[in-house]
Amino acid sequence: MVIEELKPSKHVEGRWLAVLEDGSILRVGEGEVVGFALYAGKELSEEEAERLQDAARRSGLKAKAIELLMRKPQSRRELGRKLREWEAGEEEIEAICDRMEELGYLNEPEYAGRIVRHYAQKGFGERKIRDELYRRGVPRELWDEALSQIEDNGPAIDAFLEKKLKGSRDPKDVKRASDALARRGYRWPEISDALRRYGMEVYD
Repeated sequence: MVIEELKPSKHVEGRWLAVLEDGSILRVGEGEVVGFALYAGKELSEEEAERLQDAARRSGLKAKAIELLMRKPQSRRELGRKLREWEAGEEEIEAICDRMEELGYLNEPEYAGRIVRHYAQKGFGERKIRDELYRRGVPRELWDEALSQIEDNGPAIDAFLEKKLKGSRDPKDVKRASDALARRGYRWPEISDALRRYGMEVYD
């Protein structure tokens, strides 16, 4: 199989297009161009063409992983799920995830902290944030350190009660507000303390 033309991609920096004699196009990275000593007119054996295709495929998966992680941070599990959608094998997934960690694109401790800060700023409690860390596949051993970033929840709960109740002491209104706080991931001790600050009698 002969490479009829080898030219740089107009759309992706560092990518080259190898146009083969049958009209098919191999998208390869600079590493493959150098590693396989590619040039226009080079004839590839069947084995060499197969190895080049495998290398190009892995290179493409890595490029897509980098693009994804630069656009939106992921956990290792989330990235693995995406790579499976792109039909990567399990060994490829492990190798690519390891490489993304080495390059700093995949950073689960940083990602865990980002999730905690985001949901805490939106007024959610620790239980809800733990659920979100679980849903996103963040390893449990990273949770406690990330959650340590949460400051006192008291002011956020107080503000929520003031906004929802607007001075009301009606038990039905108070129950609705308390239930809403529970749905947002706050624990009863936190809620009951806030209700006392609001001036309600609370019996644990």
